[in-house]
Amino acid sequence: MTDGHTVNPGDLSWDQISTFGSLSIYERTSPEIVIERCVGASVILTNKTPIDSRAIETITTLKMIGVTATGYNIVDTQAAQRRGVVVCNVPAYGAHSVAQHAFALLLETTNHIGIYANSVRQGDWQRSIDWSYSKAPIMELQGKTLGIIGFGNIGQQMAKIGFAFGMRILYCSRTKVDSDLAHFTSMEQVFSKSDFVSLHCPLTADNREFVNRNMLGLMKPGACLINTARGQLIQEQDLADMLNQNRIRAAALDVLSSEPPSPHNPLLTAKNCIITPHIAWMSREARQRILDTTAKNIEQFLKGSPINVVN
Repeated sequence: MTDGHTVNPGDLSWDQISTFGSLSIYERTSPEIVIERCVGASVILTNKTPIDSRAIETITTLKMIGVTATGYNIVDTQAAQRRGVVVCNVPAYGAHSVAQHAFALLLETTNHIGIYANSVRQGDWQRSIDWSYSKAPIMELQGKTLGIIGFGNIGQQMAKIGFAFGMRILYCSRTKVDSDLAHFTSMEQVFSKSDFVSLHCPLTADNREFVNRNMLGLMKPGACLINTARGQLIQEQDLADMLNQNRIRAAALDVLSSEPPSPHNPLLTAKNCIITPHIAWMSREARQRILDTTAKNIEQFLKGSPINVVN
């Protein structure tokens, strides 16, 4: 396990995985020492440590790569396929957790709980001449439109939450999904008609930085962009410019193009931009599902009938 700390910082157990063989767990592994640490391994488990073609070709004992996440862009799947190395991921483990966090971000932009809680802590309420006061406008979600890009497990869970708040739900995805809660439409319609646009699509070569000045320019001035998917989906300078020019109301992000971010990332200082450090997936329940599914992936691979194969 190249980078076990984020998945299991100590509150879970590796026991079910260690039953399959000799298990070496590293808290973190930099890319330049992947081969050194993994030489001789039959199975490499990785969360965010890149496993490139050089590592796959050099580690001749390698039979399986288990990605302890849903996104697997960190693995050169083509190189793995050429060598007959099976790559498995963990799908759907975080649908509830990620949608919950995405909606928490959304609610922070409408109710400003952080601003008000800090105001009270700083003594503003005690000094107020009125029994209630306003620091930022509060928005009601009833009747507002939530647009969802990507309608897999997380996107559909997001639709359920939005529907419970009385929102109208629009979505765009590669395939149309039968849904009583949401209306399928074009990406341009999602961006132009929605009060909130939430990204829940995988990163591909075709959609990198598709949320650029042109797409953002379709949004209402009072709209908010939410991203709990991948930071590379957004052209970050374009988004920062739109926020600083008040072309859109707010952005709430759990992911950035580079993590940890460069101190020069323009979104770190952009107006009305809330950023959390890629924690939407991190509930204990979701991380336990990662370990459970990873163990099942290894078990089925060893039985000769691998599951959750992505290459």
